[in-house]
Amino acid sequence: MKRLASLLIVIPLLLAGCAGIAPQHPAPPPLFADASFKPPSEPIGAQNLFTLSPAMRAYIHSPAFEAHLRNKGLERGLIDALYSKTDLRLEYDSSRTRTAAETYAARAGNCLSLVVMTAAFARELGMTVHFRSVMADETWSRDGGIYLVASHVNIALGHRRASSLLYDETSEHELVVDFLPPPDASRLRSRQLEEEDIVALYLNNRAAESLVQGKIDDAYWWARAAVATNPPNAIAYNTLGVIYQRHGDLVMAERALRTALEREPESIVVMQNLGPLLAATGRKAEAAEMARRVASVEPVPPFQYFDKGMVALKQGDNDTARKLFEREVKRAPYYDEFHFWLAVALLRLGEAKAARDQLAQAIDTSTKSDTRQLYSAKLAHLRRQSANSVQLY
Repeated sequence: MKRLASLLIVIPLLLAGCAGIAPQHPAPPPLFADASFKPPSEPIGAQNLFTLSPAMRAYIHSPAFEAHLRNKGLERGLIDALYSKTDLRLEYDSSRTRTAAETYAARAGNCLSLVVMTAAFARELGMTVHFRSVMADETWSRDGGIYLVASHVNIALGHRRASSLLYDETSEHELVVDFLPPPDASRLRSRQLEEEDIVALYLNNRAAESLVQGKIDDAYWWARAAVATNPPNAIAYNTLGVIYQRHGDLVMAERALRTALEREPESIVVMQNLGPLLAATGRKAEAAEMARRVASVEPVPPFQYFDKGMVALKQGDNDTARKLFEREVKRAPYYDEFHFWLAVALLRLGEAKAARDQLAQAIDTSTKSDTRQLYSAKLAHLRRQSANSVQLY
């Protein structure tokens, strides 16, 4: 069974969406191969994505919650109750996408999970909810050899005027809630997403997360559910193609990826997956053309400086490693792993204070609770020990 190395998935921990009225696409060719995969190990679907649990219903009727609404008003009272450091104490954690009820129970969630839970509470209180995709630069990460691309979503809350059944777009009560906003988020353009987009993105997230965990059968069923919603963008089709690649079904992988490319002809993610597949199936000229298309859009691939820095670090060339890690930090300042390895290089160069600063930034930019704990422990150790005696890795 053939396997391909560097695979890319769009996993909207911070989301991407489509503007205006979604264009209608023809039905894709047969994309499913159910007989090739084992039954899922868990229920697949998004039926309960926005459903409130009994505990959530009890919470919104509690004296403490009602006090938030009374003191701050409907929209700001809800956000104050959910995200203040003195009440629920919710924590940002990108390791798994959860339903509204799961996010509330865990007191943690990634951006999509927090948006979903906020929307569930808001609707229960009779508010209007608008999901919005923010036109910010994509953010890359990597997990287990799979490259993940994240964009950004937020949510706008409002309520109807008492004298009208129509939502007032200019109402002073509309409140935009942004989790981990990008720099200058208030000045960035946004576009509206429908609930169906959020459902498809949730299913796609679960597929990507299952694949990263090595649960390829579950990943297939989650991606199948996402594709079955027939989303207008390429995300779910790309994820399905990656899963087929990992499973060794290269014919089905190409079919899914070409469907994705039909929907987004300039998608770097899809092209970077399709190129190696073409090469693996002997179509060298097509693969080379695909590589040229990618290079014309993105001459320096994500992680290129980082990978070269890791080579330099292993060879003991700490100064070169530092310079390369600094280049990655400059173009991706919110990716914790770059800060961490820059701290390692700085420590090896005897620059303990600068290393501590970079490690502190790694803690601040990490989106996973277990990783933050690891970095915090290393920073505490670094502060206790002399620079010459510390090992960060």
